[in-house]
Amino acid sequence: MNETASNAAAVGMGLAMVLVLVVIGLAFYLFYCYCAKRICEKCGVNPGILIWIPIVQLIPLLQVAKMAVWMVLLFLIPIVNIVVAIMMWAKICTARGKSPWLVIMMFIPIVNIVFIPYLAFSE
Repeated sequence: MNETASNAAAVGMGLAMVLVLVVIGLAFYLFYCYCAKRICEKCGVNPGILIWIPIVQLIPLLQVAKMAVWMVLLFLIPIVNIVVAIMMWAKICTARGKSPWLVIMMFIPIVNIVFIPYLAFSE
């Protein structure tokens, strides 16, 4: 009986940890979406509900970057998606009145965490 109770406790702890990680991940995702929404609004694009839907949220961001909407498909191709993302974020930086070289921040650990919030909350 003691072994069964300890197994049940271990499973419960594992489920609790998974739940905590899911909640933290959801919080980060919602914050990212809110930042993307602010970036779109500051650049004069109304993102609507699209900004909250994964993958589809790239459409308003591509509009801010003045890139073709069909380029969403390029985000589905490995390696090409990195190039397109760099181009998109560089153009978004320009649209926000910042240097396109800020995209380098995306590749610096820890600093990359503040890249999108910086674009969203700076003047």
